[in-house]
Amino acid sequence: MAQAANHSRRYLAFVIAASTVGSAIEWYDFYIFGSLASILATHFFAKGDPIASLLNTIAIFTIGFLFRPLGAILFGWYGDKIGRKRVFLLTLLGMGLGTALIGVLPTYATIGVLAPVLVFLLRVVQGLSVGGEWGGALTYVAEHAPDGKRGFYTGLLSPAAIYGLIISFFVVLGVRTALGEEAFKAWGWRIPFLLSLVLVLISLYVRLRLQETPMFAELKARRATVRNPLKVTFTGENLRRVLIAAAVSFGQAVAWYTAVFWALFFLQTAQKLDLITTYKILLPGLIVAPVLHVLVAWLSDSIGRKPIVLTGFVLAIVGFYPLYTLLGRFAQKDQLQYWPAVFTVLALMVIAAMVWGPLPALLAESFPTQVRYTSLGVVQNAANGWGGGLVPYVTTWVQTATGNLMWALVYPIALPLVGLVVGLLCLPETAQQRLWEQPGTTLATGEGE
Repeated sequence: MAQAANHSRRYLAFVIAASTVGSAIEWYDFYIFGSLASILATHFFAKGDPIASLLNTIAIFTIGFLFRPLGAILFGWYGDKIGRKRVFLLTLLGMGLGTALIGVLPTYATIGVLAPVLVFLLRVVQGLSVGGEWGGALTYVAEHAPDGKRGFYTGLLSPAAIYGLIISFFVVLGVRTALGEEAFKAWGWRIPFLLSLVLVLISLYVRLRLQETPMFAELKARRATVRNPLKVTFTGENLRRVLIAAAVSFGQAVAWYTAVFWALFFLQTAQKLDLITTYKILLPGLIVAPVLHVLVAWLSDSIGRKPIVLTGFVLAIVGFYPLYTLLGRFAQKDQLQYWPAVFTVLALMVIAAMVWGPLPALLAESFPTQVRYTSLGVVQNAANGWGGGLVPYVTTWVQTATGNLMWALVYPIALPLVGLVVGLLCLPETAQQRLWEQPGTTLATGEGE
């Protein structure tokens, strides 16, 4: 396409930066709730059984994940109809407002049962927004990236969730240190939520300067968009693509959340470590993780997406139990072996990078431009919302109920195993796909406008 040749590297860098910063802020919004789960449990639920309150808080945290696929359907439909950019802005605003309002909610002591109900509703808003954001961000970057380098460019975006987690860690640590433990637990926990509004406004200003993706712009010019992206997503050949991608993505999501995010809950609930000690153990791995994600994504441009992702599944299946056993041994409350614990977390980050780094490019290359936003968004958000999103609740509940690490890891091992089998049998290699030659085509459904 002629537009590809005119697409400057400078603007491509701006696209990557704007998409990554916005997504990182949205993930900051989404994860700040999980980071403060133990404190929020004391404010938004009746005081009594602290374990029940914590599990209720984690359950509401999980609700945000469960609503992500609905957000992907809603915003993906509009993204494939009216364009990527407009929807991109709406999801950012929804997430920012949903997060900031949590920071001003009255507590259970003030308004009783209405407090957890309002938190629930705001988590729904967050889930819908991030469901539309993540598929949109991946689609937006993929449709700007040149053929042959799509793995690398989408790989720069793939650690956005980790960037958000790191930002949340530093904000919580900074506010907590500045105010002191007592003040932070009493009211200072609200500040990280309120800060979200400032970050979102900055990102919104940057995103307003973005243009529509050239691939979608050409589709609109040729009147080659589809009337009903959701129908096309779940019919014909595209349904087969969706099912294969979903099986692999569920394995990826569960492996990624087990490697990255369950460690946060594991160290606080099973190991009884305080939040600051937990952050100190996790931060070195989280800082290195984005480099690992980009590295494996870059490698996938030359050796293929499929071998890296499937190798990551194998490492998850055989590695989770021994690695979490080691982490439990090294990260004991009364006898912390700091550096061995840090290196164990680093090993978990390698698994996370391998299952996720190359996958955004693979998913973008698996679907036609006419329904890419909807298809990619539904697959990824169903996998991360219903698969990965259940990891903190299921594993924490099983670990708390049984005290048995092996039982807690049955779910995180089973889903990557399914992804590995389906990937070996059905997943095509997409690294050589040339998306710039596809936008002018019309789907066989005859649904063109």
